[in-house]
Amino acid sequence: MKRSEINKALRELEAMCQKYCCYLPPFCHFTPEQWQTLGHEYDEVRDCMLGWDITDYGMGDFDRVGFSLITLRNGNRAMAEKYPKVYAEKLLYLKESQYAPNHFHWFKTEDIINRGGGNVLIRVYNSLPDESIDYESDVTVHTDGRTYTVPAGTQIRLTPGESIHVQQYLYHDFTVEEGTGPVLLGEVSQCNDDNTDNRFEPPVGRFPTIEEDEPPYRLLCNEYPAAK
Repeated sequence: MKRSEINKALRELEAMCQKYCCYLPPFCHFTPEQWQTLGHEYDEVRDCMLGWDITDYGMGDFDRVGFSLITLRNGNRAMAEKYPKVYAEKLLYLKESQYAPNHFHWFKTEDIINRGGGNVLIRVYNSLPDESIDYESDVTVHTDGRTYTVPAGTQIRLTPGESIHVQQYLYHDFTVEEGTGPVLLGEVSQCNDDNTDNRFEPPVGRFPTIEEDEPPYRLLCNEYPAAK
């Protein structure tokens, strides 16, 4: 991805947060220049990968496959004594035509919440003992206190205010319902670790390769300089 594309996506996410009154913590507003001066008091942001993030799943087609997000809070299972939080919270921004590929988590359970904008469609499948997709068995779905069963591959529509619980080993992908506009999602979960806790089917990447065609608007969560 070009840095200019990333900057544009982050500004769109920031505007969406403002529109739906999702106020961001101070570290989300630090400039790249400010990060060069910050000490160990912000190690939690660095170590737990808080802040701005973006993915094109290594496919180089962000407008079709990918989205932008902010990790607001998170623990770190590899540094549990230092960071004992057992939960995480994110905001995700998807435009129409963008898609998040099929995956499950071994450790993390999560609720995905439509915080505002269009409708999100979340497709669900069970997994088989060998961790492949189960295209046959019905899926038990939990949405806002309601438990029900749907055929494999059903897309669950979440309108603003609605949510779905995604348990471990449940395959899910998501996209925006055509004609409803971009969507701001919330994610409340156990600790998030995108380096070790995602199983994609088929396999994809995570972080984009960046072409530096302009200065960064905000540093991404994997770009912070070491503390002074």
